[in-house]
Amino acid sequence: MTYRFEKYVPAQLMENHLKMGASSPDGTFLYTNNKYFTCDGKPFIGVMGEFHFSRCDRALWRDELEKMKAGGITVVSTYLFMIHHVETEGEYDFSGNCDIRAFVEECKKASLNVFLRIGPWCHGECRNGGFPDWLCKKGFGLRENNDGYLAVCREWYEKIYEQIRGLLFGDGGNIIGIQLENELPRNAQHLLTLKNMAIECGFKVPYYTVTGWQNDYGTEIPQDEVLPVFGGYCEAPWEDHLEQLEPCVHYFFLAERNDTSIGNDILLKSAESPKRMDYSHYPFATCELGAGIQISYHRRSIIHPMDIYAMSLTKLGCGNNLIGYYMYHGGTNPLGKYSTMQESKASGYPNDYPILNYDFQTCLSEYGQVRGQYRLLNLLHLFVQDFGDILAPMEFVSAVESPVRHDNEMLRYGMRTDGKGGFVFVNHHQRMARLKDVSDVVFEAPSVTFPAIDIAGEKSFILPFGIDLSGNRLDYATCQLVCKQGDTYFFVAPDGIAAKFSFDGNSFELVSGEEIHEYKNIRIVVLPFEKALYMRRLSGKIYIGDNCDLYEKDGVIYNVTGNSYRAKLFDGEKFCDIAGGADKPDAVLTVKETTLDFVPEYSEEFVACKNPRMRQYELCVSSPYGFVTINEECDVAQIFADEKLVADLYYHGVPWEIPAKMLYGKKCVLLVADSDSVFYKEY
Repeated sequence: MTYRFEKYVPAQLMENHLKMGASSPDGTFLYTNNKYFTCDGKPFIGVMGEFHFSRCDRALWRDELEKMKAGGITVVSTYLFMIHHVETEGEYDFSGNCDIRAFVEECKKASLNVFLRIGPWCHGECRNGGFPDWLCKKGFGLRENNDGYLAVCREWYEKIYEQIRGLLFGDGGNIIGIQLENELPRNAQHLLTLKNMAIECGFKVPYYTVTGWQNDYGTEIPQDEVLPVFGGYCEAPWEDHLEQLEPCVHYFFLAERNDTSIGNDILLKSAESPKRMDYSHYPFATCELGAGIQISYHRRSIIHPMDIYAMSLTKLGCGNNLIGYYMYHGGTNPLGKYSTMQESKASGYPNDYPILNYDFQTCLSEYGQVRGQYRLLNLLHLFVQDFGDILAPMEFVSAVESPVRHDNEMLRYGMRTDGKGGFVFVNHHQRMARLKDVSDVVFEAPSVTFPAIDIAGEKSFILPFGIDLSGNRLDYATCQLVCKQGDTYFFVAPDGIAAKFSFDGNSFELVSGEEIHEYKNIRIVVLPFEKALYMRRLSGKIYIGDNCDLYEKDGVIYNVTGNSYRAKLFDGEKFCDIAGGADKPDAVLTVKETTLDFVPEYSEEFVACKNPRMRQYELCVSSPYGFVTINEECDVAQIFADEKLVADLYYHGVPWEIPAKMLYGKKCVLLVADSDSVFYKEY
């Protein structure tokens, strides 16, 4: 069957209307028009990953940042939670894990740009949305223009600026953007006040953003003053019911940028007529594509790698020109002097979250472990790094016939094109559903008809057509273009689909593997999908790990696990075998029943608060190396080391992996509790 697209009608290009853009001392100029972002006039697609420095031990920052870079991240976004820095009024703390200057400098060492989300209100499942308790007790209104609140905002901005002075893009630094506030959709005047205040305090950067979600009550932002950035999650732990969600719309190729469910637990309702944003003024940019999801007490989902990859690929196909993930790296909430720091019903919010655990089931775990979506998403990140200048100006064109929300039979596909060439995007995955296999699929794109393919099983992929590869016109390929090194082009073959090519009317088929195929002045490598998952670009060179995840720091290659590695290195001509590192024996965990001889901190707030039936175990590890696994089915769990709370969990059916070094040499106790509570679960 032939699958066609709607007619391509280019949208009007608008330039010089947005109050954005800045130059660095070396003359590099960052800007954006209404379609895409530019660097010195050349289009690019950034890849932004959220990582909260104050939710991570600063001794680990550099390694974790290098892992992010190896996964294709180019920009690190991070919240500054006011409650982490000024829990006591007037006493600012930018030391230790709260040292924002040191974090930005570590990002620069890793060649990563930074997007600061300076609030003052942040959310991020933090207590009071990040506001200190003392601020919540003031008599003036919050998140609005009044003298009392604006004075607090100004002092907060000034204190942050004192820390990062000289690190902004215009100073030659790596801070390229500022996000103002968060999830404040209907107070344009306040957002504009915050932007002007930030600039007055010294925050002069290329990009200023605000979250642009629109629920049924609409949104209003100061037009052309800020960029609206969007999000999308495959689950919604903030929903107050205990049923499976409706099929997620983010697996369909739609022109809509918005996710109406985000923030519905806290966004203010309004009786006013909804005000809608004019999308035509802004590029499609995201800051909260869910690279996982946090577990709330009442909703315990299990996120699978393809849930995340398929969503990001689909959004890219729909025109996303800034790929921004929340969270890309999980974290651990700090403990406050006067309270715990997480969002909870006790602090006036509708959801309960663990005290410490902010793992988010995301690409890099709370403790820096790699998850499957890290590997999958890197295929997209390599692609936009090398071909983003081609893709970014291309516009989304929908299928002639598109499936509706509950349709699991009709093929889901879309296209980005400039009318001559482009990319066909296919998504054959729906979270919590099975899509019907489709045979004899023939895509008819501008000036080319693809050969027939069968699409079966869970997969999402991109097929190029009508693009130039080092002077050769690629008419089409039935495999996914990933990256290049010099004049060598790397493709990945989706499982079950033959790798067929046509260049300038010359068609041929290649077998996937590590063989290097020559065509005129270029080389082509078609990797099988399982091999491509371990492809990394480190210092400009392509590595393919042997079932291991590699990253680089200060010129040395490491395995994320800390053990030895074997890999293939492409030297520009051929693949060479390399190896490195040394194995360390993983710790052995011993568990035995015990009786508490201390009063556990926060027990009333976490373990005992749910009418528990508690069990107590002593934990002992044989070494500080690797991870140990706990898979005790329960309601909630806590681990104490030397009587200090170090880890906690709402059980959701997935083994709990804990760094052995967290437990080694300490007296460690595991508390697990059951309850009669009813919650949504997927196990």
